[in-house]
Amino acid sequence: MRAVVCHQGELGVREVKVPQPGKGEVLLRVRRAGICGSDLHARLHGDETADVAAAVGYDAFMRSEQSVILGHEFVGEVVAYGPKCRKKWAPGTAVVSLPMVRHGSGPHLTGLSEHAPGAYAEFVIASEDMTMEVPQGVSLDAAALTEPLAVAYHAVRRGAPGRRDVAVVIGCGPIGLAVILMLKATGVRTVIASDLSAGRRDLARRVGADIVLDPTVDSPWEQVVEQGRYLSRVSDLFTAAFDGMRTLRRIPLVPWAKVFHLADKLGATPKGPVVFECVGVPGMIEHVTTGAPLRSRIVVVGVCMESDAFRPAMAINKELELRFVFGYDPAEFHDTLAMIADGDVDVRPLVTAVIGLDGVAAAFDALGSAEHHAKVLIDPAGEVSTL
Repeated sequence: MRAVVCHQGELGVREVKVPQPGKGEVLLRVRRAGICGSDLHARLHGDETADVAAAVGYDAFMRSEQSVILGHEFVGEVVAYGPKCRKKWAPGTAVVSLPMVRHGSGPHLTGLSEHAPGAYAEFVIASEDMTMEVPQGVSLDAAALTEPLAVAYHAVRRGAPGRRDVAVVIGCGPIGLAVILMLKATGVRTVIASDLSAGRRDLARRVGADIVLDPTVDSPWEQVVEQGRYLSRVSDLFTAAFDGMRTLRRIPLVPWAKVFHLADKLGATPKGPVVFECVGVPGMIEHVTTGAPLRSRIVVVGVCMESDAFRPAMAINKELELRFVFGYDPAEFHDTLAMIADGDVDVRPLVTAVIGLDGVAAAFDALGSAEHHAKVLIDPAGEVSTL
Protein backbone atom coordinates (compact mmCIF):
# COMPACT_ATOMS: atom_id res chain seq x y z
CA MET A 1 0.00 0.00 0.00
CA ARG A 2 1.01 3.64 -0.33
CA ALA A 3 1.75 5.59 2.83
CA VAL A 4 3.37 8.85 3.93
CA VAL A 5 6.41 8.03 6.07
CA CYS A 6 8.21 10.48 8.35
CA HIS A 7 11.96 9.94 8.86
CA GLN A 8 14.45 12.50 10.16
CA GLY A 9 11.84 15.20 9.74
CA GLU A 10 11.27 14.43 6.05
CA LEU A 11 7.98 13.18 4.62
CA GLY A 12 7.81 10.89 1.62
CA VAL A 13 5.32 8.55 -0.03
CA ARG A 14 6.49 4.93 0.07
CA GLU A 15 5.19 1.48 -0.78
CA VAL A 16 4.84 -0.49 2.47
CA LYS A 17 3.15 -3.74 3.44
CA VAL A 18 -0.54 -3.70 4.29
CA PRO A 19 -0.74 -4.10 8.09
CA GLN A 20 -2.28 -7.31 9.39
CA PRO A 21 -4.81 -7.09 12.22
CA GLY A 22 -3.83 -8.93 15.38
CA LYS A 23 -5.93 -10.18 18.26
CA GLY A 24 -8.91 -7.89 18.83
CA GLU A 25 -7.96 -5.59 15.93
CA VAL A 26 -9.71 -4.39 12.78
CA LEU A 27 -8.18 -3.52 9.43
CA LEU A 28 -9.68 -0.31 8.02
CA ARG A 29 -9.47 1.22 4.59
CA VAL A 30 -8.71 4.87 5.32
CA ARG A 31 -11.25 7.25 3.80
CA ARG A 32 -10.10 10.47 5.46
CA ALA A 33 -7.24 11.39 7.79
CA GLY A 34 -6.71 14.79 9.38
CA ILE A 35 -3.47 16.73 9.58
CA CYS A 36 -3.11 17.70 13.24
CA GLY A 37 -0.95 20.41 14.76
CA SER A 38 0.59 17.67 16.88
CA ASP A 39 1.76 16.00 13.67
CA LEU A 40 3.39 19.22 12.51
CA HIS A 41 5.20 19.52 15.85
CA ALA A 42 6.12 15.83 16.11
CA ARG A 43 7.77 15.93 12.71
CA LEU A 44 10.31 18.47 13.99
CA HIS A 45 10.30 18.07 17.79
CA GLY A 46 9.45 14.41 18.33
CA ASP A 47 12.67 13.63 20.19
CA GLU A 48 11.94 16.20 22.91
CA THR A 49 8.41 14.91 23.32
CA ALA A 50 9.65 11.32 23.37
CA ASP A 51 11.93 12.19 26.28
CA VAL A 52 9.01 13.69 28.21
CA ALA A 53 6.73 10.76 27.33
CA ALA A 54 9.35 8.30 28.57
CA ALA A 55 9.64 10.24 31.82
CA VAL A 56 5.91 9.80 32.48
CA GLY A 57 5.88 6.12 31.57
CA TYR A 58 5.40 5.83 27.79
CA ASP A 59 8.64 4.94 26.00
CA ALA A 60 7.32 4.30 22.49
CA PHE A 61 6.72 7.85 21.25
CA MET A 62 8.22 8.44 17.80
CA ARG A 63 11.84 9.53 17.44
CA SER A 64 13.49 11.21 14.48
CA GLU A 65 15.65 8.22 13.50
CA GLN A 66 12.58 5.99 13.19
CA SER A 67 10.32 5.66 10.17
CA VAL A 68 6.78 6.46 11.28
CA ILE A 69 3.48 6.66 9.42
CA LEU A 70 1.67 9.64 10.96
CA GLY A 71 -2.08 10.12 11.28
CA HIS A 72 -4.23 9.75 14.41
CA GLU A 73 -7.42 11.48 13.20
CA PHE A 74 -9.25 9.20 10.80
CA VAL A 75 -12.40 7.56 9.51
CA GLY A 76 -12.26 4.30 7.63
CA GLU A 77 -14.24 1.37 6.32
CA VAL A 78 -14.06 -2.09 7.85
CA VAL A 79 -12.07 -4.51 5.68
CA ALA A 80 -11.09 -7.46 7.87
CA TYR A 81 -10.83 -8.64 11.46
CA GLY A 82 -8.05 -10.25 13.43
CA PRO A 83 -8.49 -13.21 15.80
CA LYS A 84 -10.80 -13.02 18.83
CA CYS A 85 -12.98 -10.22 17.41
CA ARG A 86 -16.74 -9.89 17.82
CA LYS A 87 -17.06 -8.86 14.14
CA LYS A 88 -19.94 -6.51 14.88
CA TRP A 89 -19.68 -4.48 11.66
CA ALA A 90 -20.03 -5.74 8.10
CA PRO A 91 -17.22 -5.03 5.64
CA GLY A 92 -17.61 -1.53 4.22
CA THR A 93 -19.10 -0.06 7.41
CA ALA A 94 -17.76 3.42 8.16
CA VAL A 95 -16.17 3.67 11.60
CA VAL A 96 -13.98 5.93 13.71
CA SER A 97 -11.65 4.85 16.49
CA LEU A 98 -9.65 6.15 19.38
CA PRO A 99 -6.10 6.15 17.99
CA MET A 100 -4.48 3.52 20.17
CA VAL A 101 -3.74 -0.16 19.87
CA ARG A 102 -2.37 -2.70 22.31
CA HIS A 103 0.29 -5.28 21.57
CA GLY A 104 0.28 -7.70 24.46
CA SER A 105 0.03 -5.50 27.54
CA GLY A 106 1.71 -2.50 25.90
CA PRO A 107 -0.41 0.38 24.54
CA HIS A 108 0.77 2.35 21.51
CA LEU A 109 -0.45 5.67 20.11
CA THR A 110 -1.56 5.26 16.52
CA GLY A 111 0.31 7.57 14.19
CA LEU A 112 2.73 8.71 16.88
CA SER A 113 4.66 5.48 17.40
CA GLU A 114 6.75 3.23 15.19
CA HIS A 115 4.77 0.32 16.64
CA ALA A 116 1.37 1.69 15.57
CA PRO A 117 1.42 2.98 11.95
CA GLY A 118 -1.08 5.77 11.40
CA ALA A 119 -3.68 6.77 8.85
CA TYR A 120 -1.58 8.70 6.32
CA ALA A 121 -1.94 5.51 4.35
CA GLU A 122 -4.41 3.40 2.42
CA PHE A 123 -5.02 1.11 5.40
CA VAL A 124 -4.74 1.40 9.18
CA ILE A 125 -5.20 -0.91 12.16
CA ALA A 126 -7.69 -0.05 14.93
CA SER A 127 -8.62 -1.72 18.20
CA GLU A 128 -12.09 -3.24 17.89
CA ASP A 129 -12.88 -2.26 21.48
CA MET A 130 -12.02 1.38 20.73
CA THR A 131 -13.93 1.54 17.42
CA MET A 132 -17.36 3.10 16.90
CA GLU A 133 -19.70 3.04 13.93
CA VAL A 134 -20.35 6.33 12.16
CA PRO A 135 -24.09 7.16 12.41
CA GLN A 136 -26.16 7.39 9.26
CA GLY A 137 -26.05 10.79 7.59
CA VAL A 138 -22.63 11.81 8.92
CA SER A 139 -20.25 12.63 6.08
CA LEU A 140 -16.73 11.22 5.91
CA ASP A 141 -15.28 14.71 6.33
CA ALA A 142 -17.34 15.32 9.47
CA ALA A 143 -16.59 11.90 10.93
CA ALA A 144 -12.85 12.50 10.48
CA LEU A 145 -13.13 15.43 12.88
CA THR A 146 -14.38 13.30 15.77
CA GLU A 147 -10.89 13.00 17.29
CA PRO A 148 -9.91 16.71 17.29
CA LEU A 149 -13.40 17.70 18.44
CA ALA A 150 -13.07 15.20 21.30
CA VAL A 151 -9.82 16.92 22.33
CA ALA A 152 -11.71 20.23 22.42
CA TYR A 153 -14.64 18.72 24.31
CA HIS A 154 -12.30 17.32 26.95
CA ALA A 155 -10.59 20.72 27.27
CA VAL A 156 -13.92 22.50 27.75
CA ARG A 157 -15.02 19.96 30.34
CA ARG A 158 -11.74 20.35 32.24
CA GLY A 159 -12.05 24.14 32.05
CA ALA A 160 -15.62 23.87 33.38
CA PRO A 161 -16.84 27.33 32.35
CA GLY A 162 -20.32 28.26 33.50
CA ARG A 163 -22.90 29.52 31.04
CA ARG A 164 -22.47 33.08 32.33
CA ASP A 165 -18.67 32.97 32.38
CA VAL A 166 -16.69 34.67 29.66
CA ALA A 167 -14.47 32.23 27.76
CA VAL A 168 -11.39 33.52 25.94
CA VAL A 169 -9.83 31.46 23.14
CA ILE A 170 -6.28 32.46 22.22
CA GLY A 171 -5.45 31.09 18.78
CA CYS A 172 -8.03 30.16 16.15
CA GLY A 173 -6.27 27.32 14.41
CA PRO A 174 -8.08 23.97 14.13
CA ILE A 175 -8.03 23.22 17.85
CA GLY A 176 -9.04 26.77 18.83
CA LEU A 177 -11.94 26.66 16.41
CA ALA A 178 -12.96 23.26 17.80
CA VAL A 179 -12.88 24.70 21.34
CA ILE A 180 -15.15 27.56 20.21
CA LEU A 181 -17.59 25.04 18.74
CA MET A 182 -17.67 23.04 21.96
CA LEU A 183 -18.00 26.11 24.17
CA LYS A 184 -21.09 27.20 22.26
CA ALA A 185 -22.46 23.64 22.14
CA THR A 186 -22.23 23.43 25.92
CA GLY A 187 -24.06 26.73 26.39
CA VAL A 188 -21.36 29.31 27.15
CA ARG A 189 -22.93 32.64 26.25
CA THR A 190 -19.88 34.82 25.62
CA VAL A 191 -16.83 33.57 23.74
CA ILE A 192 -14.01 35.97 22.87
CA ALA A 193 -11.61 34.73 20.18
CA SER A 194 -8.23 36.24 19.32
CA ASP A 195 -5.96 35.46 16.36
CA LEU A 196 -3.45 37.29 14.16
CA SER A 197 -4.91 35.82 10.96
CA ALA A 198 -7.86 37.53 9.29
CA GLY A 199 -8.83 34.24 7.67
CA ARG A 200 -8.93 32.40 10.95
CA ARG A 201 -10.79 35.25 12.62
CA ASP A 202 -13.44 34.86 9.93
CA LEU A 203 -13.62 31.12 10.67
CA ALA A 204 -13.98 31.92 14.39
CA ARG A 205 -17.05 34.02 13.62
CA ARG A 206 -18.49 31.25 11.46
CA VAL A 207 -18.21 28.67 14.25
CA GLY A 208 -19.90 30.91 16.80
CA ALA A 209 -17.44 33.24 18.56
CA ASP A 210 -19.31 36.28 19.89
CA ILE A 211 -16.37 38.71 19.88
CA VAL A 212 -13.44 38.26 17.50
CA LEU A 213 -10.27 40.33 17.85
CA ASP A 214 -6.98 41.01 16.10
CA PRO A 215 -4.56 41.14 19.06
CA THR A 216 -2.36 43.65 17.25
CA VAL A 217 -5.29 46.07 17.28
CA ASP A 218 -7.44 45.16 20.30
CA SER A 219 -6.49 43.44 23.53
CA PRO A 220 -8.64 40.42 24.43
CA TRP A 221 -7.84 41.15 28.09
CA GLU A 222 -9.23 44.68 27.89
CA GLN A 223 -12.33 43.27 26.20
CA VAL A 224 -12.77 40.81 29.06
CA VAL A 225 -12.50 43.52 31.71
CA GLU A 226 -15.06 45.58 29.77
CA GLN A 227 -17.56 42.81 30.47
CA GLY A 228 -17.66 44.40 33.94
CA ARG A 229 -17.02 41.43 36.19
CA TYR A 230 -13.29 40.93 36.13
CA LEU A 231 -10.35 42.65 37.79
CA SER A 232 -7.05 43.39 36.06
CA ARG A 233 -5.15 44.96 38.98
CA VAL A 234 -4.30 43.58 42.40
CA SER A 235 -5.09 46.99 43.90
CA ASP A 236 -8.69 46.59 42.72
CA LEU A 237 -8.92 43.32 44.63
CA PHE A 238 -7.58 44.97 47.77
CA THR A 239 -10.04 47.83 47.34
CA ALA A 240 -12.93 45.37 47.04
CA ALA A 241 -11.83 43.75 50.31
CA PHE A 242 -11.70 47.13 52.09
CA ASP A 243 -15.09 48.17 50.73
CA GLY A 244 -16.67 44.87 51.69
CA MET A 245 -15.32 44.98 55.22
CA ARG A 246 -16.33 48.61 55.67
CA THR A 247 -19.91 47.73 54.80
CA LEU A 248 -20.17 44.50 56.78
CA ARG A 249 -18.53 45.78 59.96
CA ARG A 250 -21.09 48.57 60.17
CA ILE A 251 -24.11 46.27 60.12
CA PRO A 252 -24.99 45.19 63.68
CA LEU A 253 -25.11 41.49 64.48
CA VAL A 254 -24.00 40.44 60.99
CA PRO A 255 -21.45 37.57 61.15
CA TRP A 256 -19.22 39.16 58.53
CA ALA A 257 -16.83 36.18 58.19
CA LYS A 258 -19.72 33.84 57.41
CA VAL A 259 -21.04 36.33 54.87
CA PHE A 260 -17.65 36.34 53.15
CA HIS A 261 -17.59 32.55 53.04
CA LEU A 262 -21.14 32.42 51.70
CA ALA A 263 -20.38 35.01 49.04
CA ASP A 264 -17.38 32.99 47.89
CA LYS A 265 -19.43 29.80 47.76
CA LEU A 266 -22.13 31.52 45.68
CA GLY A 267 -19.54 32.97 43.27
CA ALA A 268 -20.10 36.56 44.33
CA THR A 269 -16.45 37.24 45.15
CA PRO A 270 -14.14 38.42 42.33
CA LYS A 271 -13.07 35.73 39.87
CA GLY A 272 -11.68 35.61 36.37
CA PRO A 273 -12.70 34.28 32.97
CA VAL A 274 -11.80 30.85 31.60
CA VAL A 275 -8.96 31.14 29.09
CA PHE A 276 -8.07 28.48 26.52
CA GLU A 277 -4.50 28.73 25.20
CA CYS A 278 -4.70 27.03 21.80
CA VAL A 279 -1.45 28.11 20.11
CA GLY A 280 1.14 25.81 21.62
CA VAL A 281 4.37 27.67 20.94
CA PRO A 282 7.02 28.88 23.39
CA GLY A 283 6.07 32.13 25.10
CA MET A 284 2.32 31.66 25.05
CA ILE A 285 1.94 30.66 28.71
CA GLU A 286 3.93 33.73 29.72
CA HIS A 287 1.79 35.87 27.39
CA VAL A 288 -1.46 34.55 28.86
CA THR A 289 -0.42 34.70 32.52
CA THR A 290 0.78 38.27 32.02
CA GLY A 291 -2.36 39.47 30.27
CA ALA A 292 -5.17 37.51 31.89
CA PRO A 293 -7.30 39.12 34.63
CA LEU A 294 -6.93 38.13 38.26
CA ARG A 295 -8.12 34.66 39.26
CA SER A 296 -8.45 33.46 35.68
CA ARG A 297 -8.58 29.76 35.00
CA ILE A 298 -6.17 29.01 32.17
CA VAL A 299 -6.56 25.77 30.21
CA VAL A 300 -3.46 24.93 28.16
CA VAL A 301 -4.71 23.06 25.08
CA GLY A 302 -2.03 23.90 22.52
CA VAL A 303 0.69 21.24 22.40
CA CYS A 304 4.08 22.91 22.78
CA MET A 305 6.75 20.25 22.27
CA GLU A 306 9.65 22.56 23.03
CA SER A 307 10.97 23.79 26.36
CA ASP A 308 9.34 26.96 27.61
CA ALA A 309 9.49 29.37 30.54
CA PHE A 310 7.14 31.71 32.35
CA ARG A 311 7.19 33.77 35.55
CA PRO A 312 5.53 31.83 38.38
CA ALA A 313 5.45 35.00 40.49
CA MET A 314 3.10 36.58 37.94
CA ALA A 315 0.68 33.68 38.21
CA ILE A 316 1.01 33.63 42.01
CA ASN A 317 0.31 37.33 42.48
CA LYS A 318 -2.73 37.13 40.23
CA GLU A 319 -3.83 33.83 41.81
CA LEU A 320 -4.20 32.19 38.42
CA GLU A 321 -5.22 28.60 37.96
CA LEU A 322 -3.34 26.57 35.33
CA ARG A 323 -4.84 23.39 33.93
CA PHE A 324 -3.07 21.31 31.29
CA VAL A 325 -5.13 18.89 29.20
CA PHE A 326 -4.29 15.86 27.13
CA GLY A 327 -6.55 13.80 24.89
CA TYR A 328 -9.97 12.60 26.06
CA ASP A 329 -11.61 9.48 27.41
CA PRO A 330 -13.68 6.94 25.40
CA ALA A 331 -16.98 8.38 26.65
CA GLU A 332 -15.99 11.88 25.51
CA PHE A 333 -15.02 10.47 22.11
CA HIS A 334 -18.41 8.73 21.87
CA ASP A 335 -20.30 11.84 22.97
CA THR A 336 -18.44 13.97 20.45
CA LEU A 337 -19.43 11.66 17.60
CA ALA A 338 -23.04 11.87 18.80
CA MET A 339 -22.88 15.68 18.92
CA ILE A 340 -21.66 15.75 15.32
CA ALA A 341 -24.41 13.33 14.26
CA ASP A 342 -27.12 15.28 16.10
CA GLY A 343 -26.04 18.61 14.60
CA ASP A 344 -25.07 20.10 17.96
CA VAL A 345 -21.78 21.14 16.36
CA ASP A 346 -21.42 22.15 12.71
CA VAL A 347 -17.92 21.10 11.67
CA ARG A 348 -18.26 22.06 8.02
CA PRO A 349 -16.45 25.41 8.30
CA LEU A 350 -13.39 23.67 9.74
CA VAL A 351 -12.58 21.62 6.62
CA THR A 352 -10.74 23.92 4.24
CA ALA A 353 -9.04 21.40 1.93
CA VAL A 354 -8.90 17.71 1.02
CA ILE A 355 -5.68 16.43 -0.56
CA GLY A 356 -4.15 13.14 -1.66
CA LEU A 357 -1.12 11.39 -0.19
CA ASP A 358 1.19 13.02 -2.73
CA GLY A 359 0.30 16.45 -1.38
CA VAL A 360 1.01 15.80 2.30
CA ALA A 361 4.65 16.94 2.38
CA ALA A 362 3.82 20.22 0.64
CA ALA A 363 0.80 20.69 2.91
CA PHE A 364 3.00 20.36 6.02
CA ASP A 365 5.28 23.08 4.67
CA ALA A 366 2.34 25.32 3.72
CA LEU A 367 0.42 24.93 6.98
CA GLY A 368 3.13 26.77 8.85
CA SER A 369 1.97 29.98 7.20
CA ALA A 370 -1.31 29.19 5.40
CA GLU A 371 -3.50 31.49 7.45
CA HIS A 372 -6.68 30.75 5.52
CA HIS A 373 -6.61 27.04 6.36
CA ALA A 374 -8.05 25.22 9.36
CA LYS A 375 -8.39 21.45 9.01
CA VAL A 376 -6.78 19.82 5.98
CA LEU A 377 -7.94 16.25 5.35
CA ILE A 378 -6.17 13.51 3.43
CA ASP A 379 -8.07 11.20 1.07
CA PRO A 380 -5.63 8.34 0.29
CA ALA A 381 -7.59 7.60 -2.88
CA GLY A 382 -7.62 11.23 -3.95
CA GLU A 383 -5.44 12.88 -6.53
CA VAL A 384 -5.43 16.50 -5.37
CA SER A 385 -1.84 17.27 -4.38
CA THR A 386 -1.89 20.99 -3.61
CA LEU A 387 -3.74 23.21 -1.15
